Amino acid sequence: MPASLTTIFTNRILQGAAASLIVLALAGCSTTKDRMTTGSVPKLTKPVEEMDATELRSATDRLGQAYEKNPRDPVTGVNYANLLRMNGRDTQALAVMQQVAIANPGDRNVLAAYGKAQAAAGQFQQALDTIGRAQTPDRPDWKLISAQGAILDQMGRASDARQRYRDALDIQPNEPSILSNLGMSYVLTGDLRTAETYLRSAASQPTADSRVRQNLALVVGLQGRFPEAEQIARRELSPQQADANVAYLRGMLSQQNSWQKLAAKDKTPGAADGSNTN
Repeated sequence: MPASLTTIFTNRILQGAAASLIVLALAGCSTTKDRMTTGSVPKLTKPVEEMDATELRSATDRLGQAYEKNPRDPVTGVNYANLLRMNGRDTQALAVMQQVAIANPGDRNVLAAYGKAQAAAGQFQQALDTIGRAQTPDRPDWKLISAQGAILDQMGRASDARQRYRDALDIQPNEPSILSNLGMSYVLTGDLRTAETYLRSAASQPTADSRVRQNLALVVGLQGRFPEAEQIARRELSPQQADANVAYLRGMLSQQNSWQKLAAKDKTPGAADGSNTN
């Protein structure tokens, strides 16, 4: 695989943050009924994170057509940009969100999505600034705080990122998506044992989704316990999805030099930053 382990891990963190920030369903939302009619935005049959490549392309095409008809609509724009990112079309997603943000400068949801698009395109400081404008001090949104943590991890500012995750947990205790992001933050610095602790906590929460468990499977596998990792990866997934995830794990672990370096760093005294409690 051409991508580095750090790149892949970072992408997983950002995908988790992006998913937690999808605030408007494609079927419509009561806060936007004055701007659109019910059913005017195409509906999805499943969450975008669970779609295969063919389903993603089809959904993206349908949302693209809806966006062309009404590029000012925030619901369509936000969800279309999210689908574009899932297809790896980060530059196009950023262009869509720039236009939607211009049309809806005071919309908190739009600003959050615009920040995600900026981060995906590598504009990290701009992303932090944009998401900061979406936040309100009197009613802080834990999803935005967690997203800031993900961006800080992208920037290599692990300590700052983890503090943001803990700030988010103060608002939303035991939220699995935050715990998962926190765990993956430790993966980025090679502390696999601490990462596993947080990911197991995340996976044990009743509202944890399959992405949290796949992150746990990845960390367990990186520590050389592949049978256990495969068992985790196959839970609650269709045979096709499970096979794909297991193939992904095998591909990751085939990079022996890369993961052995992480494992060696994990065993080095002082590898962790010491801030491993909520």
